[in-house]
Amino acid sequence: MTPTQPPGPSSARWTDRLLAEGDDPDPRFSLANERTFLAWIRTALAMIAGGIGLALAGGLVEPVLRHGLAVAFAATGALVAALAFHRWLRTERALRRAESLPPPAIAPIMAYGTAIAALILLVTLLVTR
Repeated sequence: MTPTQPPGPSSARWTDRLLAEGDDPDPRFSLANERTFLAWIRTALAMIAGGIGLALAGGLVEPVLRHGLAVAFAATGALVAALAFHRWLRTERALRRAESLPPPAIAPIMAYGTAIAALILLVTLLVTR
């Protein structure tokens, strides 16, 4: 987009489109939404780090399971990072429109995924030791 070109729907940045909707919410709510986004990003980084840790765990877990869980943890971390932005954007839009906040779609993925991975790892450690 050149400086003389008027902004159109296809040339507008996502931030411009977001700010054009509704009214500015109370800054405390937007900042709380941002803190929640950053918490999900920290969780995603922890999942990725857990995957790296598992990959380097050596003889603690059988290689096939270790690599499978490492990939699963890293992939889950990547998915959570991507979904965190989507959640932030949906929540910010709802705040601007004074609508009900959307439910957190990431939470069940994290809760069930982590529980299943922990059970697999626990059973494997109990069976192989």
